[in-house]
Amino acid sequence: MKIESFRTLNAVLRGGSFAAGAADMSLSPSAVSLQMKQMEEYFGQPLFDRSALQVRPNAFAAEVDAVLQDALARLDELRRRSTPAVEGRVRLGTIEPLQVTLLPPLLRTLRERYPLLDVRLVRGRATELTDKLKKGEIDAAIITQPETGGSSRLAWTPLFRETLVLIAPPDSHGTRIADLFQQYEWIRFDKTTIGGRLAARYVAQHAPHARCRIEMQSLAALTALVSAGLGVCVLPEPGPNLLNVHPVRVLPLGKQAPYRQISFVCRQTDQDNRLVQALLEGARPGP
Repeated sequence: MKIESFRTLNAVLRGGSFAAGAADMSLSPSAVSLQMKQMEEYFGQPLFDRSALQVRPNAFAAEVDAVLQDALARLDELRRRSTPAVEGRVRLGTIEPLQVTLLPPLLRTLRERYPLLDVRLVRGRATELTDKLKKGEIDAAIITQPETGGSSRLAWTPLFRETLVLIAPPDSHGTRIADLFQQYEWIRFDKTTIGGRLAARYVAQHAPHARCRIEMQSLAALTALVSAGLGVCVLPEPGPNLLNVHPVRVLPLGKQAPYRQISFVCRQTDQDNRLVQALLEGARPGP
């Protein structure tokens, strides 16, 4: 029985359904169902109650997961304690918005923990970096995770969410989204990106009358344009460093605000690679 199947079981239990587990593991629901049936054959007893409309895990599934998660955690601890120093070259891809916010603390952490690790950086769009990863041109990437689907050859680890907000010129007035889009032109976050599509979907629902002539991918450029009074924009919340240079009004979009999921991704076959694992440890948010 492959370790990946136990990770899938854990994802199903955390998500509450095969569909949620499939999204977490970047697998199809049918692939998840097949893995769970293989596990049931391996143990010789069911892991799920299929008598109701929705498949539900039983007590034995929780028991299997608890045993394996504890064992995997102890093995990881033993591995980190007893193996030689992490040394070698590893190629990491990142999307442009993370160059300023995530990379500096990530590289500082890696240099402190693994001084012999040589990290080579590659910048690109999420789709470009995913293709490079599949072709073996990079070893891992930190990118926006697709909303659904994803190659079964890749393993995704969620890191953090970036909630979308509306930014408006500093001298603007009012808080109603529709009113601001009446007063100002819409400066659109590039809709070929995942975040841009989320933003466009929100604007279409809440300000279908919005006018747009400018579309860009750079969050810094978008914030600068809004700061200059040229329009309003829906985008991931700009960091404090950017807001200090280009002041804008930042307006939350409410409890149902869209967000993009930033995740660490590598090939399934590289999940236990020590160099890749070192990157993941450095990328995880601190306590």
